Amino acid sequence: MFIPIKLESKSSVNYGILRKILAGDIGGTKSNLALFEYQGEQFRVLKEVRFKTKDYNNVQSMISSFLEEDEQPDAISLGVAGPVIDGTVSITNLSWGMSVKDISLAYQGVSVFLINDLEATSYGLALLKPNDVITVYESQKPMPGNIALIAPGTGLGESGLYFDGAGYHPFATEGGHCGFAPRTLLDTELFFYLSKQLGHVSWERVVSGKGIEAIFDFLSTLKKREIPALLQEAIERDNKAKVITSHAATYDICGETVEIFLRYLAIESSNLALKMKATSGVFIGGGIIPNILETIDFNKFLENFRDCGRMRGLLEDVPVKIILNERTALLGAAYYGACQSISVT
Repeated sequence: MFIPIKLESKSSVNYGILRKILAGDIGGTKSNLALFEYQGEQFRVLKEVRFKTKDYNNVQSMISSFLEEDEQPDAISLGVAGPVIDGTVSITNLSWGMSVKDISLAYQGVSVFLINDLEATSYGLALLKPNDVITVYESQKPMPGNIALIAPGTGLGESGLYFDGAGYHPFATEGGHCGFAPRTLLDTELFFYLSKQLGHVSWERVVSGKGIEAIFDFLSTLKKREIPALLQEAIERDNKAKVITSHAATYDICGETVEIFLRYLAIESSNLALKMKATSGVFIGGGIIPNILETIDFNKFLENFRDCGRMRGLLEDVPVKIILNERTALLGAAYYGACQSISVT
């Protein structure tokens, strides 16, 4: 059974005051904003709205369309898909970015915090319920240690939680942009196919929604897999990656695409677990996996996850879990902002 992650101690913080925080999960495709009321470690959602990110030119206009005129939160805390450096971020899959300075100017008197979206997801583990997580594999001999988190969605997010012996300390990475490493002849063909288009080929290029599309295009263009007419019509009408994953059991090319995508996810999850010595587990988040659970052969996934030579024995004891709650990053942004805003008051 999943037990919520205990983060680093906040025991010195005064949680007694009732406050409001505007939390956000800002992505390249969609963004969620929610107004939370919190006291102690109890969070209650007052309202929540999902936005199409590209309908806005900046995050301030998105926040303005969300808040009523008389609503004034005590803090704004946003999880953002990109590296946050000195309070500024350029969103990886979007044409505009944001900064603490600009948001603070628009909402004077309100504490503002920006955090990487996968770091926010890591914080969100503290607020999840048992039914928010499913266990793919649970170790028979649990080992305290670090946690790794990987999340394929519009892009590929990766983060970690360092264990200090008492609690966990989330931290962001940009590991999804590390170089893709082919293992098979087909992988090598895909690598060169993408390299001609992109130059550098990262794991995000093959383990994400865009990655699903790229694998599909490779199979149809270079490997000459057939695209049935009905499938082509569906792709032209709807989100391409969504159509491919939802038809994995119907069309051979879709099934092969998803199988390759899942193999790459297993391999990169393994890479991340080894780099972080994540003996307390790997959590898989993002919006893709919860929607294709019935497609996944978990035995094959675990075999690919553990196929790492001399470190196989270590990975055979690493728990693997899937986050079902798509609001985890939003919850984490709220949790982080609450802790930070109280700490500075």
